[in-house]
Amino acid sequence: MKLQWLGHSAFKLTESTGTSVITDPFEASAVGYSMAYLNCDAVTSSHAHPEHNNFKGVKGSPVILNSVGDHEINGIHVSGFLSDASDNGKPFKNLIYKFRLDGVTVCHLGDICEECSAELIEELIPVNVLLIPVGGGDKTLDAEMAKEYVDNIMPDICIPMHYKTKDTELDIEKADAFLRLFDDSQIIIADQNTIEFDRYDFNGESTKIILPKRFKG
Repeated sequence: MKLQWLGHSAFKLTESTGTSVITDPFEASAVGYSMAYLNCDAVTSSHAHPEHNNFKGVKGSPVILNSVGDHEINGIHVSGFLSDASDNGKPFKNLIYKFRLDGVTVCHLGDICEECSAELIEELIPVNVLLIPVGGGDKTLDAEMAKEYVDNIMPDICIPMHYKTKDTELDIEKADAFLRLFDDSQIIIADQNTIEFDRYDFNGESTKIILPKRFKG
């Protein structure tokens, strides 16, 4: 499977068959920079906010997924789960999505801000690739909260998202505080923003933190 970070909380996940899903497409006016205008077969939204549901920013006529439950998109299995989030202190419901493609399980936590619990972790595991917000502020997980999720989910790969880069206008933090919570040997600064994964790459021994180059801030 191929994973491409498009910025903020947006990723394009592509199976070897060519079927693809884009997560949380965003408006440039809401984040501070634009997202690549790409085709996909389906698009997911964690909640109704221009940082996360700019469906017009995606090419073609993809299936829109914005509800709990199980979905099948041309061989890609998608499951939606409810969790808690907030916007400047105002609570709302956030959708977490798990994707299964080419034998790899990817979990996108959306704008989650609730404390880590055994009940939620039990719903989500196992996870190969975890996409987790780390920017804190009034919106979502801060570095320490995100670290607790990583420690409990124990993914093979963790990719931070929803953090401040040099072009981000949101009042959130950089990824630095999150990265400092891990050993240097666990951190990989990728030389591109597209990464390929194979289910045989994962040994379950430790978590690697990957920061795609294009949006490293």
